[in-house]
Parts: sequence; structure tokens; C-alpha cells
Amino acid sequence: MLASLLAGCGGSNDNAAGKNNPDPSGSNASPSASEATAKKVKLTWYLVGDTHKDMDKVMAEWNKMLEKDLNTTVDLKFTTWNDWQTKYNLLLTSGEKIDMIFASSWADFYKLSKQGAFLDLTKLLPEYAPVTWGNVPKDDWGSVTVGGGIYAVPNTNPEYTPSGYVYREDWRKELGLPEFSDLNSIEAYMDAVKTKKHVTPINGLVYDNVNVLFKSWNDFQMIGGTELIGATSYDTPRDIQIVPFTDKYEAWVKKMKEWADKGYWNKNSLSSKQEAGDFIKTGQGAIYWRNPSSAGGFINEVKAKKLNMDIGYFPFTRFHNYVMPTLPSSNAMAIPKSSENPERSLMVLDKLRNDPAYFDLMTYGIEGKHWAKGKDPKSIVIPAPGVDLNVTPRFDIASWGWRYEPNMLKEEGGWDGLDKLKEEFKPISKPDIFGPIYMDYDPVKTELAAVNQVFEQYGKPLMLGLIPDVDAALKTYRDKLKKAGIDKLLAYVKEQSYQYFDEKGIK
Repeated sequence: MLASLLAGCGGSNDNAAGKNNPDPSGSNASPSASEATAKKVKLTWYLVGDTHKDMDKVMAEWNKMLEKDLNTTVDLKFTTWNDWQTKYNLLLTSGEKIDMIFASSWADFYKLSKQGAFLDLTKLLPEYAPVTWGNVPKDDWGSVTVGGGIYAVPNTNPEYTPSGYVYREDWRKELGLPEFSDLNSIEAYMDAVKTKKHVTPINGLVYDNVNVLFKSWNDFQMIGGTELIGATSYDTPRDIQIVPFTDKYEAWVKKMKEWADKGYWNKNSLSSKQEAGDFIKTGQGAIYWRNPSSAGGFINEVKAKKLNMDIGYFPFTRFHNYVMPTLPSSNAMAIPKSSENPERSLMVLDKLRNDPAYFDLMTYGIEGKHWAKGKDPKSIVIPAPGVDLNVTPRFDIASWGWRYEPNMLKEEGGWDGLDKLKEEFKPISKPDIFGPIYMDYDPVKTELAAVNQVFEQYGKPLMLGLIPDVDAALKTYRDKLKKAGIDKLLAYVKEQSYQYFDEKGIK
């Protein structure tokens, strides 16, 4: 289905502006770039996730620069991670005046674009973000093109972001356990941590830590943003099933009941508000799911705080020996339709992506406080010498939408595992044939809402073994899903997926 939505539109002034925009200046509707900053404006931007304790200080510095260069200031707001998606969708449907917002394929970018939530930037980009217009690759522009219009500016920072576990490597060695390689080795590790260290292996929030392991171990490829319907493996993309009705799911939840009864996580794990990684730092946990990039950030923080522990990382790609690169549309910045200053917002983003002074401040924080220059121009020291990370935490807001690889800095003395993993991933990389599938659930929105409610009430406790009888709970779950309309949902997902596969020649 996305073949038409993701039609390429060009990544340079030659092949993009001319093809899609016969009047790239957009002069019929917008002022010229030189005129656009004549009036001082205050922009409202939104990012997902949480703010930082020093955000006001960082913004004060940024706004000084913006006021001088672009006669602009920005009020930067955050959704927080608590029920972020509900808040995010409300922001875009309430009519609130927003000049720029983080956008992503995993935050309904394609659906929202089709529904008219974002502004078409095709005519504005060459005039108001010329540097970005010239350095974003053609295919990346294609990934944020919907129905012929460009609805976001993707970041330019190619990544591999498979799931994996960070864990207490020092404990693994101390307990004489084998390196992680499969489910049995992970189970042996958690069992030893629980029985010999008397530590809850996955403490705090647990569901995601278990669910990512389930999907990765069984090679389920969820489709369309659901947790219930997916292909049975990468190699069989057309074998799309209701996952809780499979034999693999049944075997898994029985195993999870065993793990829960052994105390690998707490009984209150579904109501916990604290991340499992927080408990690792305090010596009260041992496992936390992360992608390679966030694992690096976690490990670097442990090192910088001089915590007395050695952290390892195991990518789940090793279960099936392949990895899919992150889609360019996974991290982007879009301008909502409600914006009153789209031209100025693009000018700010162009500066932010491409001017190292702007980029460093909003990506790494204040120099001399959150970071310092390293031994070479491409390295960075976190925190700055003499600064205590317990008092001044690393600057880690969701800056993903404007990241540009040539401006990224490497943390000096930090984890070198990320570079090694990239080399490991390159020869086993396969294209992401599932992520681009756009699913407009409006025709089955009633069934989707009902199914999701059943999933929350019955599916999550079952996945974590927090039920007395697995067989009875599984039967109830399946019956409830049937009554909620899961079969109609499956038929719709199959229909949309097969259309996309047919257009792309995917067997």
C-alpha cells in the first residue's frame, strides 16, 4: 500500500525541487527567506518523552542564539513518557498552535499525514531549509512522502536498532555462567542471579523486557503497530497470524509462568512506574532491554558515575542472524497544520541540524557543564571535568528528530561496543519489509479498540505469568479476542499487507 505513499521525491535541489515544485520558493504564499525573519516570533515545539532538569538553562542559551540569528525564540515542550501516545494524538487533533513536533513511523506518522495533521513541506523546504534540502538523501525524502507531499524532515543518522539486553556481566562471570546465546542461557543467568545473589533479575517495569524477548526469540514480525498480529518469521512474511493463537505463544506463556513463580520479576510489575535499568544501577536488578544506541548511553552513564559494576550487552539479532536497519521515517520533525510560522520553524530546524553550535547545545547540552571537548574534534567528554553526574545528569532529551551523522560526536572513554556491533550488523543486514506497511485502521477501529482492551486486561498478565492457571487464562484470552473481533482485524491486516507485498514483489 505504501508504494504510492512512499514515492521518491528527490534529495537535492536539482532532482527534487524541480520535479515536485515548479515554484520552489513558494513565493505565491510565503515570504522570502530574507523577509521571513523581519518580525520577531515565538515558536512552540514539542518532543516526545521527558524533559531534563537543566532544560530551562539550555533553552536560555539556545534562545539567545536564535534571537540573534533568526529573530526567534522557541518554547520547547515535552509529552513525557507517561501515556505519551494519547497526549501526542490529542496535541495534533485539538487544534493547539504548534510549530514543530517530533514525528515517527512508530508514532502514526503515515496515518496522521494522510489525515491532514501535518503541513506539506514540499514547496517550503528549498527556500527555508536549503542546507537540509540538499543533504538529505533522495530515499530518505521518499520515506516521509505521503500522497506526493513531503510531510516531515527525517533525521540523517543511519542506525540499527534491534532489541537486546544490557545485563550485569560481572555477575555472569562471578557466577561462572556461559555467555548469552539462547533462551536457556538467559534463563540460567536469571536463575543464578535470583538464587545466589538474591536479586530480582528484571525489577520494576517488566512487560516490555519480556515481550521483546518473546518476539525476537520466535522471530515474530508484528505488523501495523499491533502486539497481536504478525508474520511468523522474516522469511515467511505472508504467513500472518493472530500471535496469541499460535503454539509458540502457548509454549511461551507457560514458560513465563515458570519464570514468574521463580521470582524473576515482582508480582506488582504491571503497576510499577520505575524502569528496570534504574534497579541495575542500584544493584537491585540485572537485566534491561535496550537497543544498541540506548545500551551505549546506559553503559556510558554507569561508567561516568563510577558505579562498581561491569555491564554487558547481548543483541537479539544473534538468535536468527539478521538485522533490519531503522527506517528514515522513524525519527523526524514535522510541522502541524496548526502552525502559524512554518517558514521560521524550518529555518530554525535547518540551523539546528547543520550548525554545530546549535546541534551540540541541543543534542549534548551546555559545554563545560554537561560535556567538554575531547582530544579530537569528533570526540566529547561527558560530563565536563569536575561535574558530578548525580548532580548534573547527562543531557538526554529525545533529540532524535534532528540528528545529522556528520555532526554526531563520539563519547571519549565510552562504550566501544556500538562500533563493533555496527560491523557485526552490516553483513547480516536485510531490508525492513514490514515497517513501511501503512495501516489505516478506520474501517476496523471498533474491533481494534475492543481487541486492545482485551490485550491490556488479559494479555499482559498472561505474558508475565501473573495468573494462577495458564490453560484457563489462555482460553479466556482467546475467547475474549474472538468476541472482540480479532478475526476481522486479522483479515484487514492481511489484506493491507498483501497489497504492499504484491506492489513490492515480496513473496
